[in-house]
Amino acid sequence: MNRRKPTYFRNSLDLRDKVQVKVLRKRLKLSDEQFASIVRKSGNSISAITKEATASRSGELPPVAVVVPA
Repeated sequence: MNRRKPTYFRNSLDLRDKVQVKVLRKRLKLSDEQFASIVRKSGNSISAITKEATASRSGELPPVAVVVPA
């Protein structure tokens, strides 16, 4: 019987795969609640989760462009 191979995307996290979630959560040193709130806020992109985790850990907001009137 031929089965289709699952398609994996390099930069997206499969939230149904417990191993992927556990590895990323441990690598970012986040609790279950922190990880869940970051994923709710930023989606399943690994780069977005990492960026949000580092920003929330350091207590800073993402950079914003400032327009100065001339």
